[in-house]
Amino acid sequence: MLTITLPDGSVRSYPDGSTALQVAESISRGLAQNALTAKWNGQSVELHEALSGSGSLVFFTWDQPEGKTAFWHSSAHVLAQSILHFYPDALLTIGPAIENGFYYDVDFRGAAFGEGDFEKLDKQMLEFAREKSAFSKRSVTKAEALTAYAENPFKTELIENLEDGSITFCDHADFTDLCRGGHIPNTGLIKAIKIMKVAGAYWRANDKNPQLTRVYGVSFPKASMLEEHLALLEEAKKRDHRKLGRELELFTFSQKVGQGLPLWLPKGAALRERLENFLKAAQKKAGYLPVITPHIASKELYVLSGHYEKYGKDSFQPILTPEEGEEYLLKPMNCPHHCEIYKSQPRSYRDLPLRFAEFGTVYRYEQSGELHGLTRVRGFTQDDAHLFCTPDQLLDEFLKVIDLVLYIFKTLDFPSFKAQVSLRDPDNPSKYIGSAENWEKAEKAILEAAKIKELPHVIEYGEAAFYGPKLDFMVRDAIGREWQLGTIQVDYNLPERFELEYKGADNEMHRPVMIHRAPFGSMERFVAVLIEHCGGNFPLWLTPEQAVVLPVSERFNEYAQQVVSLLEMSDIRALVDDRNEKVGRKIRDAEMRKVPFMLVVGEKEQESQTVSVRRHGEGDLGAESPAEFAERVRAEVAQRLSAL
Repeated sequence: MLTITLPDGSVRSYPDGSTALQVAESISRGLAQNALTAKWNGQSVELHEALSGSGSLVFFTWDQPEGKTAFWHSSAHVLAQSILHFYPDALLTIGPAIENGFYYDVDFRGAAFGEGDFEKLDKQMLEFAREKSAFSKRSVTKAEALTAYAENPFKTELIENLEDGSITFCDHADFTDLCRGGHIPNTGLIKAIKIMKVAGAYWRANDKNPQLTRVYGVSFPKASMLEEHLALLEEAKKRDHRKLGRELELFTFSQKVGQGLPLWLPKGAALRERLENFLKAAQKKAGYLPVITPHIASKELYVLSGHYEKYGKDSFQPILTPEEGEEYLLKPMNCPHHCEIYKSQPRSYRDLPLRFAEFGTVYRYEQSGELHGLTRVRGFTQDDAHLFCTPDQLLDEFLKVIDLVLYIFKTLDFPSFKAQVSLRDPDNPSKYIGSAENWEKAEKAILEAAKIKELPHVIEYGEAAFYGPKLDFMVRDAIGREWQLGTIQVDYNLPERFELEYKGADNEMHRPVMIHRAPFGSMERFVAVLIEHCGGNFPLWLTPEQAVVLPVSERFNEYAQQVVSLLEMSDIRALVDDRNEKVGRKIRDAEMRKVPFMLVVGEKEQESQTVSVRRHGEGDLGAESPAEFAERVRAEVAQRLSAL
């Protein structure tokens, strides 16, 4: 008999050879209908696969990442089947599931393939899916696999690197592919499938290898889901930070300056400065001390910290000076510099915690194909801080950093988020440095902090950095996409490498615990996410222009300037649109620029010393005096920037 432990802790017995699907059917009809894949003792199994021995069984549906992965990986098989239907001489390589769909890398062997071919593939994939062909995994010997793919050098290379006895094929209909498994029961579950784009890709991501054609697709268990997905993509295009950044005159790029090196325009620089000042004010209240470090440092600093080993080979190369043997590097991280600041004088337990904060610009080489607007750049500024504390202070410091992160999310209107707690792999303690006692204290502190703050979180074992556990924040933007923003990491490595010490109450020397903390992550990435989250409609306190005064004709330009002067005295950011255009055109242009308030002035307003207030996206709010309008803005800003 099989003894199966289910996720709720219950234990059930089944005849030997029972399948995961039969177990699901015995639990509920709904589970059997919705289950897409399963894991048996932590290993992926097909629902029709016979189980043996005893252990734990977990089912996954579309609503879980594992379910989507199986669904999209299976869809990649249908894509490959359809490609061979039209291009029988094509050579298939690999076809994995990715974050939002799947792709297959193909050598079309000279045959033309492009967007004009998408429609016929879409129709053929859906036709194959409707055949409800079952996916079936089978083991083959290495010799059999090599024989099957004797004419395909890509598959042959993959097989050569596999051990005999571990090789499996997956069959459905008349199609077979080299595959490790992880499929849905049959193709009939795919109700909507579509090719999204095509791109070039080097075999195994090596530019010395042949270039292949990467065909991207997406699929869903309901046709309505595809419609929603396409609508979401259209909305994402409208919110693309690269498009809005250009339209709102926030930033630009120049080939002469270099790829991946953004140039902040006046409006973008002012917005970024307000973000920095916002965080600096919060940090000052929380006891942070500002520091500034150079953009370059001796190569030896990063050799000592371990960053040269991590970034040196694939990053910007050392800078040579006229002094023989002297080498400098563009700064890849701020933390080694902060360690040297800590070490610049003797420290006592009475000095701790020490919190050093810096908006420090760092440089890391990214391949040109990986660069993407502000989200992937070669030079970026981190809102970095490093806290040095005693082990007993760790929990309190973690709680304070979480408070700061939550304040930022609230103020910038990111209400939906979750945290990931990354802990050690309990089965492989040799991967980590630091004493077991310190690790236990750190992990306990992170888990306790997440519990105290009632953070929605998941725990991932084995995901900790080698130098300590960490807490990462994932936010969901206005159209449902997830972004990683903010991280808190415990570090025992750098204090050890830099021999950091403090004198304890026992008059003995001790190592401090180091906490890395960056609520924004980087200014560039955070601004990109913020632009796409709010669609360029920034919070009133942050937006480059809070109001624009619109005179209905040139006769009222002087009064419009008076209004701006009065508003500026109240620290309201305003300007006059004195173009010789009709007021309706001025309003439309201001709406396009996403200016929060439009203040129309004409003869009536001049006589009554008022402005006619319009709100972006809302319309007319009535007449107010400049002082009343200034108070409206101040009150809204104050409410959003409520203190920690």
